[in-house]
Amino acid sequence: MIGTLRSVVVDCPDPLRLARFWAEVLGGDITQEDPDWVVVTGPDGRPLAFQLSPEHRPPQFPDPHASQQIHFDVMIPEDQLEAAQAEVIRLGATWVQDVDEDQFRVYRDPAGHTFCFVWND
Repeated sequence: MIGTLRSVVVDCPDPLRLARFWAEVLGGDITQEDPDWVVVTGPDGRPLAFQLSPEHRPPQFPDPHASQQIHFDVMIPEDQLEAAQAEVIRLGATWVQDVDEDQFRVYRDPAGHTFCFVWND
């Protein structure tokens, strides 16, 4: 082993806004807050950090000529899909429709990063 993963860091134009969104989605708490850096720690103790990137351009999805760069898969119970979708949209996410939804639904967080609700894992 060379090292251990400290955290995943997401570039965005507004770290506090995006951290608040993900804290609500994942049930975490904001554990560090600076103007350029905000950390959310989930109930499992895993940190997710948000870093100021004033020139951030969100990936386009779907785009056959470019990568998503990174995305998150969020497990939810299938019978809670509609309620979970309504809640993330209320928090500022947008639903990416016209994507095969047999196993997952795709959304964009408030900064435009894609994430999926997955229920049949």
